[in-house]
Amino acid sequence: MAADTYTNGKQSYYPLTKMNFLVTVASVGGTAAFSEVSGVEASVDVIEFRQGNSGSLAPVKIPGLVKHGNVTLKMGYILDSAFKTWVQECVSEIRGQIPRNDVTIELIDINGGAPQTAVLETTAGARQWTLTNAWVTKYSAPDLDAKTSDVAIETVEIAYEELVIPN
Repeated sequence: MAADTYTNGKQSYYPLTKMNFLVTVASVGGTAAFSEVSGVEASVDVIEFRQGNSGSLAPVKIPGLVKHGNVTLKMGYILDSAFKTWVQECVSEIRGQIPRNDVTIELIDINGGAPQTAVLETTAGARQWTLTNAWVTKYSAPDLDAKTSDVAIETVEIAYEELVIPN
C-alpha cells in the first residue's frame, strides 16, 4: 500500500492533511476551486425534562433537534463558472424558487495514489461530508486594494438541512 509505512513490522498510517480537498455541487456543471472551507458542524439541542412526581431533583436530559451551522467557502475570483451562476441564482433579488443542491466536501488522501492523479482521484482513505439541500445564503465580493498584489478572494456562505458524516 502506498498510503502506509512499515515500522518494526507494524503498519502505521500518515494522518490526512487538510490542504487537499474537493468540493462538488450536485447538478452544477463544471468545477470551482476553493482555497478554504470552514464551518461544517452539527449540534443536538438538549431538552431537560422532569416529571412532577420524580424522586430525583435532577431533570432527565433527552436529545432534541439537530442543528447545523452555515459552511463558508472561499475561492479566488474567476470571471465565469457554473458555480457562480448557482450563487447568483440563490442571492438574486428577482428569482423563483431557490435552487438547492447537495454539496460534497472530500478530504483527499494524497498518499494513496500517484502524485499526478492524487488531486483528481480520492482513495479508500479519503473522507467525505455531504451537505443535503444546500443553498447560498450570503455572498461577499473580494476586497479591492490597488496597493497590494493579493489574490481577490470571494466568500460564499451556504446553509443546509442535513449533514452526512463519514464513517
